[in-house]
Amino acid sequence: MNAKVQNLLNDWRLTHPDLHAIADAARATILQCADQVSDEVKYGGIVFAAPVPFCGVFVYRQHVTVEFSHGALMADPHGLLEGKGKGRRHLKLHTLADVQDKHLADYLPLALAAALQAFIAAC
Repeated sequence: MNAKVQNLLNDWRLTHPDLHAIADAARATILQCADQVSDEVKYGGIVFAAPVPFCGVFVYRQHVTVEFSHGALMADPHGLLEGKGKGRRHLKLHTLADVQDKHLADYLPLALAAALQAFIAAC
């Protein structure tokens, strides 16, 4: 883990202890979803790539979101994605149980595939 990611996680632990646990669990799930997932601090959260950026974890006052950069291209097998914009969708996590209950692990391969599809289309 790089120092910037560690510093952000430490900040979240101090300022939002309950949400830190949710963000940390989401991060652990994301890091396990594919080979060689990298993470970096960007836009005030942690952005993940494998090799292209495909999602990010952000802590707000009352919840954590996992943002999917190309979420509009994704299937929504559980009907849980939020957002109506042209590109992004997100899962809102209010409790640690939401990491499992909102099927984060199921959405990650879809997010990575959508990001790769968008990257190839842009070439």
